[in-house]
Amino acid sequence: MSEAMLFSLLLLMCVPWCICSSPDDRLLVNMTLVQNASTIGAYCLDGSLPAYHLHRGFGAGADNWLLQFEGGGWCNNVASCLDRAKTHRGSTLYMDKMEVFNGILSNNASRNPDFYNWNRVKIRYCDGASFSGNSIFDNGTSLLYFRGQKIWEAIILDLLPKGLGDAKKALLGGCSAGGLAVFLHCDNFTSYLPTNASVKCFSDAGFFLDARDIMLNNTVRAFYKNLTSLQGVVDNMDKNCTMSEHDPELCIFPQYALQYIRTPLFILNTAYDVYQFHHILVPTSADPHGVWNHCKQNPAACSPNQIDVLQGFRQEMLNALRLFMDSRLGGLFINSCFAHCQSESEDTWSGADSPRVNNKTIAEAVGDWYFERRATKEIDCAYPCDDTCHNLIGLRSSFKHYNGTSRFEQLT
Repeated sequence: MSEAMLFSLLLLMCVPWCICSSPDDRLLVNMTLVQNASTIGAYCLDGSLPAYHLHRGFGAGADNWLLQFEGGGWCNNVASCLDRAKTHRGSTLYMDKMEVFNGILSNNASRNPDFYNWNRVKIRYCDGASFSGNSIFDNGTSLLYFRGQKIWEAIILDLLPKGLGDAKKALLGGCSAGGLAVFLHCDNFTSYLPTNASVKCFSDAGFFLDARDIMLNNTVRAFYKNLTSLQGVVDNMDKNCTMSEHDPELCIFPQYALQYIRTPLFILNTAYDVYQFHHILVPTSADPHGVWNHCKQNPAACSPNQIDVLQGFRQEMLNALRLFMDSRLGGLFINSCFAHCQSESEDTWSGADSPRVNNKTIAEAVGDWYFERRATKEIDCAYPCDDTCHNLIGLRSSFKHYNGTSRFEQLT
């Protein structure tokens, strides 16, 4: 298997799985297919209709909206996209018709006090390019729809008459590949909503770095270059960025796009993002003899030299965020856990023993920022000083087959 296909397959499986709630108290929400999507050419990779899950708000939150992009990796060549089109990551035909709403999507006031009574939407992911492509592949034998941009537009157009068009408050969020989609669509989201609405954006584990691997190769840059070329992504990026960068395709990286985003934005990331550690900093191609395997499985097993490399990666992320740290409208929560995605599970969003920076949970930090209760720029000390990371043992995680779909199981 090529490095590019492995890169996509592994992140496809890396979606958060909450183990905190019993089956009896889980909030399960029905899928809604966008029946009119075909009128603007919005299709999943296989040609099926796009979908979302909507749980209605109530009380004081009835006019407020939270939209959350689903994550799940990418496909950057025809072979990997054809494979993806036969799964729940490329077709609504294979998706579970009920989705668990947890963490930031929960309707439990004690677990999600700031957003529990909002209209909450999970946007299903089936295009393989963070909702940003707009092209078709057809060689006479195989047909693939790279229509992520149109999927985004179709879902927004479907939600506007359902109340989104009259929103008083709104938050666009997402995790992983969905977190990357937030950077790509944040300002566009604002353009659909009333001018007097309070509209903000929130990216969880979406700040993928344009970083060299341990062999000084641009592995991740090459991957995204193939992705943007195949799916026709550049035309849908922020023109201010693509016209400014020597290589417009670099604008898929948040560190280059960030300075052009005008809408208030909150960035949640761990400085040791477990996906980026394993597949951007130390991909298999850069470590053919598995020198880093023990370190990947358990950070306590890392050698002093390996820890130095990880600390350098953390510093690279902080450097990329330096200008954003001074943003009056921006919010930040950078902790030092080994994890990937922290907003869609109670264990990591707001649980009694969830991660904290300066004694503040992620839910508290995001809520304080959105409602402007206080400025939120929380940056953790370097590993291993944080003792609140016990729910985030990402490097000990295993892949598990659950109800016919690949899930990322966090082990406690």
